[in-house]
Amino acid sequence: MNGMPLTVRRSIEIMGLFFLGWFIVLAKGLLTPLLLAFFISIMLMPLYRFFAKYKLPDALAIIISILSMVVVFGLIIWFFSVQIGNLISDFPVIRKNVTLHLNALSAWVENHSPFSTTEQLNFIREQSDKLLGYTGTILSGAAGSVTSVVVLLGLLPIYIFLVMFYKNLLLRFVFFWFPKEQHHKVEETLQEMQVIIKSYLFGLLIQVSYMTVLLGGILLLIGIKHALLIGLIFAFLNLIPYIGALIGNIIGVLLTLASSSELWPVFAVLGTITFVQFLDNNILMPRIVGSKVRLNALATIVGVIVGGEIAGVAGMFLSLPVLAVLKVVFDRTEQFKQWGVLFGDERPERSPMEEPLFRKKSSRVRKMLERENKVEPPQK
Repeated sequence: MNGMPLTVRRSIEIMGLFFLGWFIVLAKGLLTPLLLAFFISIMLMPLYRFFAKYKLPDALAIIISILSMVVVFGLIIWFFSVQIGNLISDFPVIRKNVTLHLNALSAWVENHSPFSTTEQLNFIREQSDKLLGYTGTILSGAAGSVTSVVVLLGLLPIYIFLVMFYKNLLLRFVFFWFPKEQHHKVEETLQEMQVIIKSYLFGLLIQVSYMTVLLGGILLLIGIKHALLIGLIFAFLNLIPYIGALIGNIIGVLLTLASSSELWPVFAVLGTITFVQFLDNNILMPRIVGSKVRLNALATIVGVIVGGEIAGVAGMFLSLPVLAVLKVVFDRTEQFKQWGVLFGDERPERSPMEEPLFRKKSSRVRKMLERENKVEPPQK
């Protein structure tokens, strides 16, 4: 491989990426629960080690760890269902407020456009008929999605148990892929991957908790109805980079409009979300997750979109930890170091077209970029 011309090596890499992507798309039904199980297993390892320290059998320690996870997620689902129940109980008020806002919008459109109220009603009726025509397709797709979720939830605990039970066998399999002289480097890479995944996923759990409490609590103090539900929905959607925050803002505004006959609560919700996001992005989250791996915004957005196309919402959630793991591997592999540069946030202040120094893959250039961008260097 090293004796091949550079163009041939790059062509083989691109072909390999193409076939890898093709395989991932074809096997997404198998890979999605496996990846989820892998990441959750790493999160549960501290709990498993705690139980194993008291001489519990491996299988029992793993089962107790999984049950603890099920209890936590069960409490989250219960809390969410209670908030949804409160929303449903307010349905008569919501219908009244929605009608009020629609009438106000209709009057504004009539005053500022040539469309009369009758024309607006005809337009709404036509769009409603089209929407009803799509109902069958949407319901069939939703039924398929529900089936996929049920299968995923059924397989996930089994995969988690098996990944944790056979962890030593899987590690031995990984080491068999590399010559003995590279085992020390492989061990460092695996340890760094574990640290990054744990810090990232535990950071997300902490983020969901404080975002729900902080956002929901402030909105509750202001007097916004369904404040905790808005906080919970936004906290979970915020886990999807960039796109999730936008959707969370839209849902927050719609819930507020439906629950209030006035407009000031909408501005209060938007202002509170902006304030909480500023605290989260600039103060809280960097201190919790740290800066061990920094991904640039372009790679993040593309990763989220590709993950969503491949595996839906689960793919969006998985995109960032997968990119972080890939960057760790690429940074420690001389052959694929350029891909680590593509994913990273170590941005040169000057163009490589003008500064030939930035065209090199030397460690001196890497340290200079890390220092300029305040990036924590990989652990040795």
